[in-house]
Amino acid sequence: MSRASVGVVVSCPCGEVYELRPEYAGRLLECPACGRHLRAGPAASAPRPPTPGVDHAFDRDVFLLRERVFTITSKYEVWAENGTPVLYVERPTYPIRTLVAYLLAVIVTVTIMGWAAGALARDESGLIILLSMPAAAFIFLIISMSLRPRRHVTIYRDDSRRETLLRVLQNQRVAFLTRTYTIVTAAGEPLAILRKTYLHNIVRKRWYVTTPEGAPLAMAIEDSIVLSLLRRVMGTFFGFLRTNFVFVRGADAEIFGEFNRKFTLLDRYVLDLSTDSARTFDRRIAVALGVMLDTGERR
Repeated sequence: MSRASVGVVVSCPCGEVYELRPEYAGRLLECPACGRHLRAGPAASAPRPPTPGVDHAFDRDVFLLRERVFTITSKYEVWAENGTPVLYVERPTYPIRTLVAYLLAVIVTVTIMGWAAGALARDESGLIILLSMPAAAFIFLIISMSLRPRRHVTIYRDDSRRETLLRVLQNQRVAFLTRTYTIVTAAGEPLAILRKTYLHNIVRKRWYVTTPEGAPLAMAIEDSIVLSLLRRVMGTFFGFLRTNFVFVRGADAEIFGEFNRKFTLLDRYVLDLSTDSARTFDRRIAVALGVMLDTGERR
């Protein structure tokens, strides 16, 4: 490539320098040498000044999320584009309490089935046992879900966990059709409501974002209906059918962001809101939504 045709020069902190064609300007790229994510832009572009009133951890357009492995609690590290850590996220799983909930549910279910078996000995029609089986399954589901603790998400300044910046509160223990979460500040001020409807997930996963009063703000939806259907049939197909989301808003479904899983052995994600250059969508809500798109979907 001749130097006259070069439109974008990207310098990586690892020392590598890349000359790219103009059409790569603005794209998020990965350094082949070190794997660091870089935003391709004009070489002389000035850094964006800090936004007044916005915490510096959220004052950016791209967040890199990495889930820690070999931990019981769901833990995430959030980095800036240059690899600098900016946030730390935890969502506890409570394995002991969850196991107790399941055991109690099993005890109640077995008791009901035992009663049904005794009734069957007196009523050879089998109607009682036929009716008791779905009833026992329903009771097992209700008891196990009711006793399981709610799993709130906490977003910290760093992994020392001394300063809480944000929380995502699970609103219901028992939810059949719809589950909601409330994003609140460290002081408890509600910022937004996240809502997912299980029926919608059958075809194409989506999460709705509203104000605390219920006014629509945005929606995160799987990037392609075709890929969504393929995932339902084939799963992730060895990682080639990764579940990615786009963020849309407004009546015209304007795309203003993406949440993409990288093709790696570990869970790594890129939350890219560069299209929302005016930063009209609250980055705190975006980060909370990104975390829930992974841990809330059990991907």
